[in-house]
Parts: sequence; structure tokens; C-alpha cells
Amino acid sequence: MARQTKGNTEQRERDRDDQIVEKLVNVRRVTKVVKGGKTMRFSALVVVGDGKGRVGYATGKAREVPDAVKKAVDKAKRSMIRVPLREGRTLHHDVRARCGAGIVTLRSAPAGTGVIAGGPMRAVFEALGIHDIVSKSNGTNNYHNMVRATFQALQSVSSPKVIAAKLGKKISDVLVRRDGQAATTSN
Repeated sequence: MARQTKGNTEQRERDRDDQIVEKLVNVRRVTKVVKGGKTMRFSALVVVGDGKGRVGYATGKAREVPDAVKKAVDKAKRSMIRVPLREGRTLHHDVRARCGAGIVTLRSAPAGTGVIAGGPMRAVFEALGIHDIVSKSNGTNNYHNMVRATFQALQSVSSPKVIAAKLGKKISDVLVRRDGQAATTSN
């Protein structure tokens, strides 16, 4: 019976890995100058996600590009975070974050808006499974800082359920309707 459990676990892990979306954000050639000359390697920045609210990123370095990408993907799978999504398509609230000189602003959007984002942030949102979002990056356009700032912003997103639990209130007391008034239930 232990074999069946182990086999089922391995099967679930393979199924989970099959659903993983991998996005290559950037590849750079880096050179190390040594006594005998120069050694060239490649550095890859990769974002992975399951399209259902889990996403991670990492960098990998190797002598060949495919090896660097593989290292980065394996590392990113181990460092995935969960982000609460509203209706599985957008964020619950607007958020802003900073990493180095990179500042990103993420705003929730109504259905049908699409992903309005540039470069590295678009890769993060597609891997995450967000369908409607408006984002803006200010400051640097450095790939690493933009991805890090986006992840900081996503980590600070809270669902109404978590906020209500922290405040000791009902979810309906925490939610705000679009016209700015608190959502109330009629008695």
C-alpha cells in the first residue's frame, strides 16, 4: 500500500508540473575575466506560475542558455507564493511597491480590460493567471527590480476574508461597493 501512496504522490507532482507556465523574462551573457582569458556564462530570469494564483521567480546561471533556464525554473518552482485573486481574474485592491529605483503600481480592473502591463510585469501576470489588471512602472526599467517590485506588491495583497478575520468583523462589513458605500445586508 505504501507503493500506491508514493506512486500517487509522484503522479500528483507530475500533474502539477505539467500545469506550470514558464515565462522567460531575460537572458544575459555574463563574462568573468580570469588569468587565462574570459569565461562566458548565461544568466536567465524566469517566472513560473500555475495560472490559478501561484507564482514564483528565480535566476539561473550556467555555461549554456538551456541549462541556465532549467536551473532558474527549478529554483522558481520551489519559491512560489500564493496571491488571492478576486473572481480568479484580478486583484482585490490597488497596491504599490518599490524595489531599488523600480516603482510599480497595480490596479484592479473590471472584466474585459485585459492585461495592461509592460515586459516583465506582463510575464508575471500571465504566469499568475490574472486576466484584468492595469499596471504602471516608474523609475528604472531593470528587469530584476521590476519583477522584485511586482512580487513585493503581490505579496502585500490581502483578501477580504483575511482582513475581516484580522479586524474581527464579517466579510460584508469589510467589503465596499463600487459607489463607495459599505455593503450592507437588509434585515
